[in-house]
Amino acid sequence: MPDAAPLARVAQPDIAAEALAGLLGKRKSLPPKLFYDAEGCRLFERITELPEYYLTRAERALLAAQAPEIAAELPAGAALVEYGASSEEKAATLLDALAAGGRQAACYVPIDLADGALVALAERMRATHPALPVHPVVADFLHPLILPEATLPPRIGFFPGSTIGNLDPDAARGFLRAARGALGGGARFLLGVDLRKSPAVLVPAYDDAAGVTAAFNRNVLVRLNREAGADFEPAAFDHRAVWNAAEGRIEMHLVSRREQVVHLAGRLIRFAAGESIHTENSYKYTPQGVRLLAAAAGWRHRRLWTDPEGLFSLHLLSAGEPQ
Repeated sequence: MPDAAPLARVAQPDIAAEALAGLLGKRKSLPPKLFYDAEGCRLFERITELPEYYLTRAERALLAAQAPEIAAELPAGAALVEYGASSEEKAATLLDALAAGGRQAACYVPIDLADGALVALAERMRATHPALPVHPVVADFLHPLILPEATLPPRIGFFPGSTIGNLDPDAARGFLRAARGALGGGARFLLGVDLRKSPAVLVPAYDDAAGVTAAFNRNVLVRLNREAGADFEPAAFDHRAVWNAAEGRIEMHLVSRREQVVHLAGRLIRFAAGESIHTENSYKYTPQGVRLLAAAAGWRHRRLWTDPEGLFSLHLLSAGEPQ
């Protein structure tokens, strides 16, 4: 069994400063990465099990069905670098398919902001895959990132869960471009992307009947109370999910139920009744939209896989000049 690699950390921006940058703007907002403290991670895992939230089930089934074919397209002996690795389940499916096809990965590099979740993930992987070196990195992958020295090329980037949809198009292009640089020559990139579909399917996935997504959304206020000196009353904000057809995205908001004043890091923030905090976007793509996005970031689109219902897609990219 390989020795446990230390938990690599990259310096993070101050939570209070990031929150204030959005809350003091003309249209109040918060970065969605603030969702993922320990409670946020727990709530998100519950969301993935909800009947309305089709994304995780569709992606898991698609990946399980296509993993041998995907693995055959990937280089042998590569480092698997997973961005936003809150759970190892999908990566394990891919790693097992690589091993079954004689293309055993050199190591696994999960990257995420939630250090506690990463420690637990790494421990589970070392128990289930004892021969595989695991090098967890605590970092915001939207900021400049240097991979651990042990992760030599070739490398495979893995970004499941349609997390790319949480980024606006400019940020998505920037992320893919930076990932191409970090992963280096000969890289492949497997990208999970939710597809556009009827709002009748989309909206309930972000506003479930049990209220789990509402609790997940409000938990960001609880975190700011604890970590940024805020005094939000989470119950004074309603969860709202809407489909913005013009932008091709689901939006999540926290809407103030009344006029109120909140303090955060010594600053005063006023809310009018009905005023919202925009907490998340989830862009939905067409396959052609993904191809154009990848090309603009310098990747070549190699393969596309979708489930029979056309709910979700997996895209294999390779480093190359825009097509």
